[in-house]
Amino acid sequence: MKILVAHNAYQHRGGEDAVVDAEVALLRSRGHAVEVYQQHNDALNHMPRAVAAVSTIWSRRSASDIDALCDRFVPDVIHVHNTFPLISPSLYWAAGKRRVPVVQTLHNFRLLCPQAIFLREGKICEDCIGKVPWRSVTRKCYRESAMQSAVLTGMLTTHRAIGTYRDRVTRYIALNEFARAKYIEGGLPADRFRIKPNFVPSAAEPSWNARSGGMYVGRLSSEKGLDVLADAVRHAPSIGVDVIGSGPLEALAHEAFGARYLGFRPLEDIMHRMGTAQFLVLPSICYENSPRTIVEAFSCGLPVIASRLGALVDIVQEGVTGLLFNPGDAADLAQKMAWATAHPEQMTRMGRSARAEYEAKYTPDRNYEMLMDIYEDAISTLRRERHAA
Repeated sequence: MKILVAHNAYQHRGGEDAVVDAEVALLRSRGHAVEVYQQHNDALNHMPRAVAAVSTIWSRRSASDIDALCDRFVPDVIHVHNTFPLISPSLYWAAGKRRVPVVQTLHNFRLLCPQAIFLREGKICEDCIGKVPWRSVTRKCYRESAMQSAVLTGMLTTHRAIGTYRDRVTRYIALNEFARAKYIEGGLPADRFRIKPNFVPSAAEPSWNARSGGMYVGRLSSEKGLDVLADAVRHAPSIGVDVIGSGPLEALAHEAFGARYLGFRPLEDIMHRMGTAQFLVLPSICYENSPRTIVEAFSCGLPVIASRLGALVDIVQEGVTGLLFNPGDAADLAQKMAWATAHPEQMTRMGRSARAEYEAKYTPDRNYEMLMDIYEDAISTLRRERHAA
């Protein structure tokens, strides 16, 4: 199979970029021809604002590039990850003109919420689901800018009106059932959805001996709940939690965690530490989609203590693969961490269940099977539509 992968890379590399790289490597390792069409947000630093705004809504460059790639590469399917802001939804129309099926992975909630995470002033906000998101402009939801929020609103409104999201995507990939339900509530066609979570390569068979302490791995920011974790550690100072990552709350991390704030660490070191820790903490106050960090933890036999919020409730089974606490409740999180520390046998049992969950759902082999099924479904669907026409 020949697959054209399209992705607008972020200025600060994150989990979504890593997912794209991992899927491309997986497909190539199985013998498929993969071409990657990528634009990078660093280009925004040298682009006039008016040009960037127009390109967000409709990029002539992307449409032309995809047209040329279809001539040269002749893909069987185009797999799109992120189009915002430089690739733009013009890609879908270029693919449609060439009658190439489009598979779109929805890594966040950008098609429903300009901010992409349903969060406003530290609380869940779903005011724009299924509506024209004009509130995002008055509230400056995207980067605290009315102008940038207006550009995003213009993109969403335009492409909803002309049927881009309804008609030009053959199959959507949601990362879990919670996300799928939100997208459908927001107006995307239910029959076009398939569910496929993220994956990570298998870690070595975990060791279940001498595990201790907790871990946080991720962006150091309010939406990720770092301040909640900091308050929880103050409630239970005897519980050690290593913090790995970077972001706007680095000063808080230094103050709250001291020597246990480890800054940025390469993945190899993170995985090693996951193999010796007793639990991972994921204290987000926003809707997470499918954090790779959880899958990495499960692969290492590491239970997860997560917010009882959104998809995390489905991914982390309470008492089976980890524990759940009330979102934003530092005292409740402290109690859960204290319980985990005091019950090593139960945490080991949860760790074994987490590893079994990884082997059943999140391995490269399983992910490849699901991805091929989705591609073949998209190709056959478009073929049937051609014959019907």
